[in-house]
Amino acid sequence: MNDRKLRWGILGAARVNERLMPAIVEASNAELVAIASRRPGAAAETLAKYAPQQQGVRTYDNLEALLDDTEVEAVYLPLANREHAEWTLRAIRRGKHVLCEKPMALTVADIEAIEAAAREHKVTVMEGFMYRFHPQHARVWELIRSRLIGEIRSVRATYSFMMRPARLYRLAESVERGGGAMWDIGCYAIHSARMFFDEPAVAVTAIAKYVDSGADITTSGVIDFGDGKHAHFDISFERARRSEYEIIGTKGGLKCHIVWQLPGDIPVLSWWTEDGRQCEERLPAANHFRLEVEHFSESVLTGKAPLLSLDDAKANCSIIVAALQSAAQGRTEKLAP
Repeated sequence: MNDRKLRWGILGAARVNERLMPAIVEASNAELVAIASRRPGAAAETLAKYAPQQQGVRTYDNLEALLDDTEVEAVYLPLANREHAEWTLRAIRRGKHVLCEKPMALTVADIEAIEAAAREHKVTVMEGFMYRFHPQHARVWELIRSRLIGEIRSVRATYSFMMRPARLYRLAESVERGGGAMWDIGCYAIHSARMFFDEPAVAVTAIAKYVDSGADITTSGVIDFGDGKHAHFDISFERARRSEYEIIGTKGGLKCHIVWQLPGDIPVLSWWTEDGRQCEERLPAANHFRLEVEHFSESVLTGKAPLLSLDDAKANCSIIVAALQSAAQGRTEKLAP
C-alpha cells in the first residue's frame, strides 16, 4: 500500500484558504509544508487562522521563495484571476505540479502555453473546480444514465450572491483584467452546464450590467450546443445566494439545489418525470475541497490523468470569452469548431 503524501505549498493568502488549507491538512494523501504571500506577515497569519495545529509549515513573504523550496512538490494557486497564467507557468518551470484556482487563465492561448510547459516539464496541472468532486454530481449522472429524464435538451445554471464590502475587490478590475462576475462565478455556470452536453458549444449570446471599473456585476445568456440544445446561465453579484443547476430532458427534469456545498451541508437533489413521478433525495455530506485535493494528489502520485483536463479548461475559457464579447458587442458570438 502506497502511503506517501504529496507535499503542498500554497501560493497566496487569499480568502479561499478558509476552505482549502484545512482540506490539504485533512486529506489522506497530502501534506502542507509551506505557504507564501507578498503581504508581510499574511502567510503566517493565514496559517495561524486556518490551520493553527500544524507544526513545521514554512511561511514566506515572497512567492518566489516558495517556488524555490525544494520540499514543495505541488502548488495551490489562489492569486488574482489575471495572475493565474503567469504564476502557473512560473511554478511549472520550477518543476511544481499546479492546482490552479478557476479560472486557469483569461485566454485560451495562455492555457495552451500552460499545456505546452506542463508537457515539457512533465508535471500535472488542473483547474480548480472543487464542486466536480462532490458525490452529489455522481448521483446526478446515475439518474441521467438510467434514462429517468430521457435525452437532455436544456440546462439552466444559476450562481449568485449579494456583494459585500469585503468582497468589492472582485469588481475593482475590468473584465479584460479578470474582474467581474463572469470570471469569478460565471466559470461555475459555464462549467456545470457544459458537463451535461457531449457536443461542443457552437455559439453564445449574452447581456450584462457593468460597474464603473468595466467589471460585469450581472451577466445572463444562452449557450447553443446545436440541434436545439441550450444552456441558460445567470450569474450576479446583486442577487440572493444561489448555486444550482436544473436539467430538462425529454421525459422529465432534475435539479441540484446547492452546488457550493459546505462540509456539513446535506445535499438535496430533486427530480420529476412526465408520467407523474417525483422525488427529493437527501445525500450524505461531503467536503468537495478535500476530495479535490485527494484526487489531484492521487493523480500526481500515481501518474494518472486528473478528472479535469486542460482541454476542458480551454473549452470553458473559450465560452467565457465569447460570452463577454457577446455582451460587450450586442451580438451572438460563434465558437470555432
